[in-house]
Amino acid sequence: MTPSHHEQRSKLSRQIGLFGAAFLPINGMVGSGIFARPAEVAINAGPLSPWLFLVVGCMFLAIVLTFAELASYYGRTGGPVLYATDAFGTFAGFSTGWAMYLSRVTSFAANARLLAAYAGELHDSLAPPAAQHAVFVFVTSALVWSNYRGVKTGVFALGVMTALKLAPLLLMIALGLQQVSGAALIPRAPFAVTDLGSTALLIAYAYLGFESVGFTAGETDQPKHKIPRALVSTFLFTAVFYFFIVLVFVSVVPPAQTAGATLVDVGERLAGIAGGLAINLSALFSIGGNLAGIMLSTPRLLFSMAQQETLPSWFAAVHARRSTPHVSILCTGALALTLGLYEGFMVLAAASTVIRLLGYMMCIASLPRVRRRASEQDRREAFRLPGGMVIPLAGMAICVWLIAQSEAAAWTIVGGLVLLGALLFAVGKLAKTPRR
Repeated sequence: MTPSHHEQRSKLSRQIGLFGAAFLPINGMVGSGIFARPAEVAINAGPLSPWLFLVVGCMFLAIVLTFAELASYYGRTGGPVLYATDAFGTFAGFSTGWAMYLSRVTSFAANARLLAAYAGELHDSLAPPAAQHAVFVFVTSALVWSNYRGVKTGVFALGVMTALKLAPLLLMIALGLQQVSGAALIPRAPFAVTDLGSTALLIAYAYLGFESVGFTAGETDQPKHKIPRALVSTFLFTAVFYFFIVLVFVSVVPPAQTAGATLVDVGERLAGIAGGLAINLSALFSIGGNLAGIMLSTPRLLFSMAQQETLPSWFAAVHARRSTPHVSILCTGALALTLGLYEGFMVLAAASTVIRLLGYMMCIASLPRVRRRASEQDRREAFRLPGGMVIPLAGMAICVWLIAQSEAAAWTIVGGLVLLGALLFAVGKLAKTPRR
């Protein structure tokens, strides 16, 4: 099927520009973790912490660059679903899409609950469990509705959240850099990194989520050019952003008080109570931006899998007036609400990272076949990586290493989810309707 025929049938509207595409990976990566993670890393790495964030970012860049090349071959909605399907067939495409979908819906539910908890710290009336549940339901429902109304509304909400979360953090960096000494920037004393594997793993988790920009290619203007640019530029921005945040943290917070400290403590040290409140609000908007990005991009995975006929066709329905995959959006919202209201769902969320890394590995493995099957024009215009498969193989090695750090208990959950996915695939095949 040619892209023009596919777009004609799907009726999705290309209303996402370069900035809209950039908002997705930024909010996928910069979530709630950065507000607490600097302390966890600083305990093990001390003054090396900022540089360790950059080093892990450089390692992770191999995975991002591989996704950038893959995205440059496609102008359709689906991202990883399309890559794996074209390379290895429909079941591989479905399994990859299912892995990405589950990891992101569980992440949405976890972060929405966390946002409710932050809200409870701001005002006592929001602290009781019933109020926490009400905040969770309200936030989830509002994001579902904004995306149901249209992709422009969803992108606008995402843009507002991005601005509100980055502004206080950029101000904190500007104030904190005045307290950064030469010794903090370039450590000279003897030092060592305690438990390098687990420390690097903590940092690597901060870079997960960049892949969401490919999910909305069918609604992005000139996706083959804009999505790779958005991926690489926002990832580099995020790595440098993390470096300066952690540099300010280790410069402002004394080593003896590192344990348990957060960026809120940094804000209070730099600007008193107002500074702490600003960073606390930034955390709320940061989580909100992460949620808005997930709700904008994740339903497109269901849509793409239905387009590939590996899920029932009604997931591919497009609203006649709003040009949104409304059924997939509503189903994703319902699943997120169900998971978030279930107190024990955190066990599932813990396994979602392993599932996502497996999805990354499938996408990286798809690149050689995608390259070979691309048209001459696509190969000529693609974001082609130098060195053949050197960079993708480095990305594959990083994924394998990260998965090796995971606890064995997570694999039981992963196995159950893979089995559930196989059953859904079978149902989708039985329920599919012939298309003319």
